Amino acid sequence: MDIQNGRIQLLLFVAFFTIFIMTAGKCRELMGEETSSKSGKFTWINCFDMGSGTVACAAKEGLKLYVNKIRRAYLERTRKKTVEIALIDAISGGLSISAATKQATKEGAKAVKLASRQVKRKIGPILSAGWDFYEALYHGGTVAEGCLRGAGTLFGAYIGGFQGEQKLGRLGYAVGNNLGSWVGGRVGLMFFDVINGVQYFMHIVSSNQHNYETSETSHMTSEHIHISEN
Repeated sequence: MDIQNGRIQLLLFVAFFTIFIMTAGKCRELMGEETSSKSGKFTWINCFDMGSGTVACAAKEGLKLYVNKIRRAYLERTRKKTVEIALIDAISGGLSISAATKQATKEGAKAVKLASRQVKRKIGPILSAGWDFYEALYHGGTVAEGCLRGAGTLFGAYIGGFQGEQKLGRLGYAVGNNLGSWVGGRVGLMFFDVINGVQYFMHIVSSNQHNYETSETSHMTSEHIHISEN
């Protein structure tokens, strides 16, 4: 029964997602190239345009170096603190200085490994979301487009990484994080197109209704004038 329910939920999700993709595509066609989402087109070639693309890539690499510097400093502090605590505990437990030092060094390495993994999980999706936000603005998109794409990237990276780790461990986390980030960013863009498409459609309906009411009013006014003249 659980397997059958799982299959039904999967089929419903696939059907809903397919309809959502088709709706977003129709909305882009309705609005045209000028008003639909513009991001998702940045490639490494843009880094050599000697303009904003070059500045963007330089800023991205600079930010990565800065974040890595902060990360290394944090990991070093974590290692030292863990080694100090482990060394005191080992000596208090009756171990010799050499044995206590060896055990404390191992504990420090374990702490650095764990802390490094936690930092990557927290900072990686945030940097990806920030980069996607900037990419949307670089291609002439609006702040709303950048926010929706960045939010999709952020949630997709976290959810994909979590689900991947539950299934396949570290490898699953890496694959899920990257795949979730990419899919989440695209879903954010589709949400942007759908929202804009609905607003555009409502504007057309409202304009047509207004034109119809204006036409009816003009027609009634003309008939009233004609009757008055007769």
